[in-house]
Amino acid sequence: MSEDDFPEYITFPRTFETYKWYKPILVFITGAIVYIILQVLIFVIFGMTYGLDAVIQLTQGYESLNSEVGSYISYLSVVIFLPSLYIASKIVRDRPFSSYSSSRGGWDWKLFFKSLSIPLVVYLIYETVTSLIRGPVGPNTLTLAFFLICLIIIPLQCIAEEYFIRGLIMQTFGSWFKIPLLAIILQSIVFASMHPYSILGVLGVFVQGMILGLLTWRSNGLEVGSALHSVNNLTSAYFVAIGFEISSSVISPFDFASTMIVTTISALGLYYVGTRKGWFGEKTEKLM
Repeated sequence: MSEDDFPEYITFPRTFETYKWYKPILVFITGAIVYIILQVLIFVIFGMTYGLDAVIQLTQGYESLNSEVGSYISYLSVVIFLPSLYIASKIVRDRPFSSYSSSRGGWDWKLFFKSLSIPLVVYLIYETVTSLIRGPVGPNTLTLAFFLICLIIIPLQCIAEEYFIRGLIMQTFGSWFKIPLLAIILQSIVFASMHPYSILGVLGVFVQGMILGLLTWRSNGLEVGSALHSVNNLTSAYFVAIGFEISSSVISPFDFASTMIVTTISALGLYYVGTRKGWFGEKTEKLM
């Protein structure tokens, strides 16, 4: 099968008999309530375990990612997008939760893991070369526990963010306006607004949102974009931990340009290989 044999992902919600234009709004409101409850639980647990200072670190923007505890809180605060959306979709009963994953039959772990390969090579080459050129810029704080926890929690964080932005938000705009490119632009604006960077950083996130939206559109699902997103965040977290990067809300022109180049090369490579190998035409057997 080819990707053209499946329903178009962005307008996919309209294919269900239960579709109503207002149901995504109900899902968003219900999900927000669940999210707040889960977020409070995270604050309470980390506050009791590490003290109030650990929670206050979240107010420091992306600088909080330079500490281990701050990283855990930040990542978990995004991970809970996924259970919030799942619970909300079950309460509202708008459509099958698997339809947020793809229009191919649900979430495809095989496609996700295959899609990690190309951006992983590209990002590792870039990070290694830039690290050799500029040398250490901070202390090495990497521990085995941090490495293993991030290996699990960061992909979950990226997948959760994709479900919320490229799933709920982009599919909602797509189902309302029935214009995929408009939905991609609008979700990119929402995506950029959620990242408190400097102007260059926000612009960079907007472009990345466009790239991830296009990948999701052309692959009929969230797996490919989630893989690229995961590699981006994982390599950044690890290179910050070993002292070759510093997480900051202020993005330099060099970091902006290099991020755009690396993201674009990775996306083009994924789309080329995925199309040639028929990755996007494989029907998912197990639903998520």
